[in-house]
This record gives sequence, C-alpha cells and structure tokens, in this order.
Amino acid sequence: MEAEETGKASKIEKYEDYAYILDFLPYGHVDDKRPLHKREPLAQVIGERYFTLLELSIKKDKNPLVMDRVYIGKGERDVVNRIKRKLRYEDLTPSAKKELPFVVEKIVRLREQEFVEFFNKAGPITTKMHQLELLPGVGKKTMWAIIEERKRGPFKSFEDLSSRVKGVQPVKLIVGRILHEIQNPNTKYRIFVEA
Repeated sequence: MEAEETGKASKIEKYEDYAYILDFLPYGHVDDKRPLHKREPLAQVIGERYFTLLELSIKKDKNPLVMDRVYIGKGERDVVNRIKRKLRYEDLTPSAKKELPFVVEKIVRLREQEFVEFFNKAGPITTKMHQLELLPGVGKKTMWAIIEERKRGPFKSFEDLSSRVKGVQPVKLIVGRILHEIQNPNTKYRIFVEA
C-alpha cells in the first residue's frame, strides 16, 4: 500500500550518486590499532545533491585528491569500494572540516541555477518568518530588497542578484546556511540539507 492510502507518513530515503572528497585516509583512521597492512583506505566525503556526509572505503590502488568528484551510486564504481557509514560533522577529521567550506562553495557554484531559483521562489515559513531570513546575515530589510527586486523580474545568476540587490553575496549566504545545517542537524527549519 502507498503511504497516502494507509495514512502513515513514510520516510523516503534519498541517496547520493556523486560525492566530493573532503579527506583521504590511505591507512584508515589514525586511532585504528590494527597493523597497517590490515587497514583499508578511507575517504570522508560530502554528497553532491543532499550534502550528506559519508565515510567511504576506497579501492586499494586509488588515491583520490581533495575536491575530486567520485561516483558512489548503485552499480560499478571506479574509485569507491563501498559506503561504510553516514557521518556527523563531529566525525569529520580536522582536515575534512577545514576543506568543507571550499567544497560546499564549489558545489553551490556548480549548481548555480538551482540556488538562484531559491532566491526567486523563497516564500514565508510562518506569518513572522521568511525562508530568506534563514540565510546568515539576511534581516527584514535585505529580505524585502530581494523580494521587491525579484518582482521586477527573476534573477538570472548570482552576479545578476548581487548587482541588483546591493550588499548581497548569494554564494556566501547559501554556503553559510548549508554549513549551519550540516553542523546543527537539529535545526528546526532546513532549506538545503536533508535531515
């Protein structure tokens, strides 16, 4: 039976097909007490679509670099053996935490049109809160400036948005919100990161 027919809500699993390397651990975790020859190479990654943090087992002959895009979907994988587990922000290595903002920015820039659409379509969450206000540094004044400007015509790019609404740096705002949602999984309102 479908979820709608039974009246029960079902959680739809959302899987990543591609991910970006945050850190590559050729000898596994440093706290792994097994001998080196028994450890497996690992990578900590962030998913391209849902910003899921994952730990992967990497094939022995592969040495992925930070920011490399790897296939993690179903079927044959060229670099990845398997997905080991889902990670929390606290589970990331110091190197992975350091690289996270740069990798998130790369993903945001590659998905520019999708995020520009967010600025074109964002609406109220409650009678007193708007989705745009969830972006770090966006208050009522900036929110209204964006809303008024989009009435004149939809934004076409990040550059178009920042030139039409003074002081708004869309990439910085989106990256800031994504990082907040990753670091605070219990955030009440989520825009970009799947729970």
